Amino acid sequence: MTDTQAHSQMSIDQQLALRTAATRLTAEFTGVYGTETIERFLHTSYDQFATDGSIPHYLPLLAERFARQRLQALARVEGHHRDGRPVALFLCTHNAGRSQMALGFFTHLAGDHAVAWSGGSEPGAEVNPAAIAAMAERGIDIAAEFPKPWTDEVIRAADVVITMGCGDACPVFPGTRYENWDLDDPAGRDLADVRPIRDDIERRVRRLLDDLHVAHPA
Repeated sequence: MTDTQAHSQMSIDQQLALRTAATRLTAEFTGVYGTETIERFLHTSYDQFATDGSIPHYLPLLAERFARQRLQALARVEGHHRDGRPVALFLCTHNAGRSQMALGFFTHLAGDHAVAWSGGSEPGAEVNPAAIAAMAERGIDIAAEFPKPWTDEVIRAADVVITMGCGDACPVFPGTRYENWDLDDPAGRDLADVRPIRDDIERRVRRLLDDLHVAHPA
């Protein structure tokens, strides 16, 4: 589906939801970005999810969440937002398993002391249910997360980019710190097989937090 087709097939409810989202984002980024920039990010974010298999009801919400992340990243890149918190970006192929579990651990352990995002080279349709179940066993809920692509501003805003199996598809920007984590792909595995992957990710995230000098629970 092309961008033009995606926009032409929007229902009235979707159009209203996007206008409402634009109003919220404009209020959040007052003095940083104008309406034109916010609407552009919102609509390009919508286009990322407007596939034939997507659920129309959720598209404006996903677009708003993704646009907010991208605008936050752009604000960091352009120097509009400096809070001193390190930013970690976790990348894998489908952004449905490994990178989502790493994001969950990082966010849970770091709290408000650091920022984490995730993305994929070929985003899947949903987060792996076995990964969701494995993380729930640790008391971490990643069910509300969604696979998403990476964008230039998100990569440039990161202090460290962790790659997990995306190979040559992973973007490389000069001056950005990269680490590659060699992890098994949980796709197609049951819960019992995902648990060791989850535990490996937790150990690696804890080491990363130590390396970034971010305090976290033992």
